[in-house]
Amino acid sequence: MIERTGLVLEGGGMRGIYTAGVLEYFLENDIHFPYVIGVSAGACNAASYISKQSGRNKKVNIDFIRDPKYLSWQNYWKTGELFGMDYVFDEIPNKLVPYDYKAFQTSETEFVVGTTDCHSGKPRYFSRKDYGEDMLTIIRASSSLPFFAPVVEYGSNHLLDGGISDPIPIDRAEKDGHLRNIVVLTRNRGYFKKPSRFSFFIKRKYPHYPELHKTLMNRYLVYNQTVKELEEREKEGRVLIIQPRRPLKVSRIEKNPDKLDDLYEQGYEDAKRKHNQIMEWADLILHK
Repeated sequence: MIERTGLVLEGGGMRGIYTAGVLEYFLENDIHFPYVIGVSAGACNAASYISKQSGRNKKVNIDFIRDPKYLSWQNYWKTGELFGMDYVFDEIPNKLVPYDYKAFQTSETEFVVGTTDCHSGKPRYFSRKDYGEDMLTIIRASSSLPFFAPVVEYGSNHLLDGGISDPIPIDRAEKDGHLRNIVVLTRNRGYFKKPSRFSFFIKRKYPHYPELHKTLMNRYLVYNQTVKELEEREKEGRVLIIQPRRPLKVSRIEKNPDKLDDLYEQGYEDAKRKHNQIMEWADLILHK
């Protein structure tokens, strides 16, 4: 366990297979953290990492990718969901590739999942005390892409993709007391988001959520500012960033298993390349 250190995981749809590769290396080398926070695909991959199910993320993300029930336009036209959310968050973890709920529940790692509140347009975070044994519902909410998945109702909350309002939740990690963090990004260095061109469609799709519309339109500003601040934290020694070294050839809804497998291996190799730096950084924290 790398004490007093958080692990922060960006989302990115199928680009999250990069994170799966990083986490697989961590599992194989017994690199664990007392605190993990993630959004969307980052939260999905974190769950199997915390339950210590080696190889599960690769199997779930790549082996099922050609199944239309997993990801297809056929799903979308039938149900309004690009990803088959019941298939991904029920049939796969409960039947096809069983999730080890007991291992997750007995883990000492705090796991925080970021979502977006549709009414306020602001981030809403859920920790173990909030979701209890209903962790998958919150991850489902965090992974519900605007336009391509329905709003998830959880208690009195109406939730969507956590990456909308807080794509890289470093501020929350620090607020929760973890002032040094390892951050896994799913975009190469130098990448910045561009403004959305779909303002009209956002208003039409979500007429009852005006604050969500504002958040979606400003998403690129939040993302770009967060990346700049991360790079400053990195220079100060407060953050260690792991990210792809070259522009990605994988899209958010990528279905090519060869491309996904390549990106998974990139994540694994990049984590391996950072191993000594992580250990030195952890040792420095331990002796401060």
